[in-house]
Amino acid sequence: MNTLIPNRLLFNFEFPLRHRMEFPRFTGDLGEWSDDERLPDFGALDGCRAFADVFACWNESGLAFAVRVEGKRLSLRCDPKQFWKGDNIRLCTDMRDARANKRATRYCQQFYFLPSGGGKRGGEPMAGVHAIQRAREQAPSIPVERIRIESRVSYRGYALQAMIPTECLSGFNPLDHPRIGFYYIIEDAELGQQYLTIGDDLNWYFDPSTWATAVLVR
Repeated sequence: MNTLIPNRLLFNFEFPLRHRMEFPRFTGDLGEWSDDERLPDFGALDGCRAFADVFACWNESGLAFAVRVEGKRLSLRCDPKQFWKGDNIRLCTDMRDARANKRATRYCQQFYFLPSGGGKRGGEPMAGVHAIQRAREQAPSIPVERIRIESRVSYRGYALQAMIPTECLSGFNPLDHPRIGFYYIIEDAELGQQYLTIGDDLNWYFDPSTWATAVLVR
């Protein structure tokens, strides 16, 4: 649906992010993720059909995130040197949920995940972090190699799981700051885009005020 002002722009979204004592095992099929951990589909407000299931949960060791994309007919296209092209997933977090800020702070980060393209032969998943444009201050550098990621690719799509440990989350403090800014966008060379709140034309990539709020609940 093409509208001058997307319906999602008119709302400040908030949803619970569930606590889990032990993260789901990295089996590749997402069978251990529950409906309580499935993120809401706000795209229905704009008549957008979701092509991916998205899950997330947290505990004191960090955040876990999972995506299942189905309905593909073409092979994956992933380029680690240009991760924003082709098939990729990006996750943005703001550990202070400063919804009034139009520019990112040191507590804001943008992670990216590719279901393939990594490793010596280009067949392994990979994760990275990318600087946020126009930020007031960039988050400190992190040990990206500590982000755990796994994917399972099939002829119909792929499933991807990632765990971002506490030491990779700038300012992660669930006790004192249980409300965090949260945003994701899934880009598919064949199926298009699926995003939590708004798309590229409304500047999610540098404006944290366009993200949703995730409440870290137990």
